[in-house]
Amino acid sequence: MYTHILIPLENSEADQTILNHVSRLAKLTGARFLLVHVADGFVARNYTELELQEGDEIREDRKYLETVAADLRQQGFEVRVMLAMGEPAQEIIRIAKEEPVDLIAMSTHGHRMFEDILYGSTADKVRHAVDIPVLLLKAKHAKPPESQ
Repeated sequence: MYTHILIPLENSEADQTILNHVSRLAKLTGARFLLVHVADGFVARNYTELELQEGDEIREDRKYLETVAADLRQQGFEVRVMLAMGEPAQEIIRIAKEEPVDLIAMSTHGHRMFEDILYGSTADKVRHAVDIPVLLLKAKHAKPPESQ
């Protein structure tokens, strides 16, 4: 079964959808996690080429990854983190090919139809480019409070 799961995180509410699901799966299989976030702002996309300094976005993303990892470790999971920089789909594909992972588990939004038609979704690009299974779950969004 699955022993090493790559989980791309967005640093958004959507992350909880995939983390909840994959945590249950990992308890059954004893899998370990590789949490990946791809910083994709201007500084991140040009970090190496322009020899830029690490900005607030990158520091916040690194902190977020470590916070999520600490929570998962507290639940008993073996977790590594990786902060990549650049175009999300390309970086996820690269990491999936370089690391010994046997499943990619990621959330999708399912609501960016115009952008997805023009550019293609990250999930779609990843699933077409890798040779391992990709688990896609539609992100659950917090329900707005009911009016009284």
